[in-house]
Amino acid sequence: MLKTFNIRTKSHTDFIDITDLINQAISESRVDSGICTIYVPHTTAGVFINENADPDVVYDVKNHLEKLVPWMNNYKHMEGNAAAHIKSILTGNSINIIIENGRLLLGTWQAVFFAEFDGPRNRKVYIKILRG
Repeated sequence: MLKTFNIRTKSHTDFIDITDLINQAISESRVDSGICTIYVPHTTAGVFINENADPDVVYDVKNHLEKLVPWMNNYKHMEGNAAAHIKSILTGNSINIIIENGRLLLGTWQAVFFAEFDGPRNRKVYIKILRG
């Protein structure tokens, strides 16, 4: 099963917890055990797993990525969003997660985040669910 979600980001850098959307797609698929691939088809966005219990973690990740890859840094990319491309490479564009008992097999504090680095924009997230 392939499911597409449209995500509207609200700021230049935006991390959105999409775990519930993914679990919804798994529920609709009726797959009890398998693999879920989450793929972001954008070169200035990404997807990652991290803690969702403390919002300061997301704040710290955003700030540290900005220090590692500042928006203005004499990049040659003419479009002016080279930093967003680099951050997308660092986070990656896809992840695979085990499905067990009809849900993502995540750790206690883990969630799946869509990462926007060149927003606000309308984005897509593809979720492919394979029965195992």
